[in-house]
Amino acid sequence: MVFLRRVLGLLLFAISISNGFSQQKNVVFIIVDDLKPLLGSFEQKQIHSPNIDSLAAKSAIFTNAHTQQAICGPSRISLLTGMRPDYTKVYDLKTYMREMNPNILTLPEHFKNSEYQTVGMGKVFHMAKRDDPQSWTLPFIDERDLTYPEEFGAPVMKHYQLPAMKEQVANFNEEDVDFDRDDLIKMGIHPSSECLDIPDNAYADGAMAIKSIELLNTFKNDEKPFFMTIGFHRPHLPFVAPKKYWDLYDRNTIEVAAYQKIAENSPSYAYHKSGELHNYSDIPADMDLKNPLEMDKQRELIHGYYASVSYVDAQIGMVLDHLKTAGLAENTVVVLVGDHGWHLGDHGLWNKHTNFEQATRTPLIVFSPEMTNSTSIDAPTELVDVFPTMCDYAGISIPEHLHGQSLRPLISGEVSTLKPVAISQYPRNNLMGYTARSDRYRYTEWHKKGGIQEGIYEAKDIKDKELYDYVKDPLETKNLIDDPAYKEVVKEMRGYMKERLVKETK
Repeated sequence: MVFLRRVLGLLLFAISISNGFSQQKNVVFIIVDDLKPLLGSFEQKQIHSPNIDSLAAKSAIFTNAHTQQAICGPSRISLLTGMRPDYTKVYDLKTYMREMNPNILTLPEHFKNSEYQTVGMGKVFHMAKRDDPQSWTLPFIDERDLTYPEEFGAPVMKHYQLPAMKEQVANFNEEDVDFDRDDLIKMGIHPSSECLDIPDNAYADGAMAIKSIELLNTFKNDEKPFFMTIGFHRPHLPFVAPKKYWDLYDRNTIEVAAYQKIAENSPSYAYHKSGELHNYSDIPADMDLKNPLEMDKQRELIHGYYASVSYVDAQIGMVLDHLKTAGLAENTVVVLVGDHGWHLGDHGLWNKHTNFEQATRTPLIVFSPEMTNSTSIDAPTELVDVFPTMCDYAGISIPEHLHGQSLRPLISGEVSTLKPVAISQYPRNNLMGYTARSDRYRYTEWHKKGGIQEGIYEAKDIKDKELYDYVKDPLETKNLIDDPAYKEVVKEMRGYMKERLVKETK
């Protein structure tokens, strides 16, 4: 039966090629910055997200999907090339994709080469210069290209609309052309959140939704299929969203993280000082693992995160509704993904930048027009799988060199799992931490930098190891690496990790 399905699939693909563009599906690819799976469609009730949940109700929902590195630039470069960070060599926010791999193939570039119209807007690549012009048939659209309500104008420093702040920034700019974020922090006017009673399109994400609708109206009359990528900024800091989204929540009922300590027996360098949060003027300078935020401030930040997700959810709803209105939904694949998770006070951490569950795990939703019901898939999956999966459902070739695999066999039910673990990594000082997440466990090794990146695995280069059991300890309170009851688990997980890392980093 499986053989017959594969033969039929190849036959249908061949027919689609012979019939030209009309058989290929359009693609809307939605990337949401810092999005955690705290959504109703992921069996969580914290966040009001009716539009994402409505999409998920007819889609494949991957509940155990993980980024390859929990920081924006490296994650996105890996996602958009289908290659792991040890291949892309992008591990930070200073290294650009084509400086390390001049000829690397990107996802939108592959669709462009397959005769698609390709366009992107917002935060997409992040560490590709000028958003990689060779990936797009239409010029990339950033915040400066968007239209904002005349009475508000563009947000100041890309984020804020508070009038008093805009006035101060304008005055300061007249005196110092090198004005930047550090100046705002010194002036005490770079807050971690903003709540104003203003229209959605006064911020970039709302303006992007309107621009997306304009493009859809153009594409519906085009003979070529289209590939449109929308990179929404929120819920990345600062948490700026119109007041009506803040009003969806009662801050007094918001729960803070249940476990705010480092895990017993875990290496201290697996954690960080929440440095990204320190970029904001309302965060105490001495805030760290030993000096946590006051509970009121924690609730304010969590409230802001929730409001920001609900705001973006509304923009996603506008785009998806217009797909139907424009008559495009019946031939359009929609993929929605976060670039990584986000710590909301667990382990005393904020932001991402770790190998723990709250940083690596992210939502992944795949919709194709033939889908009519929700399918929840718990098997380990990775963001490098998005590239081949999108090609598979759109009806174009899948490049053979990709590190990821098409998730279609999982979605169709042909297989129950494609890989035993999802692999992520994060550098810390002179070490590289690799982590393997199975359906139950997380196993992490901290290696001296250099070896595995060249496909060489040396046990002597491992400084520390970690093991967490999410059935018995979902909050990661204890590193179980030395527990004799888990000896065989460690052996098995280490074998999975070694095999994958040696194979996929050469």
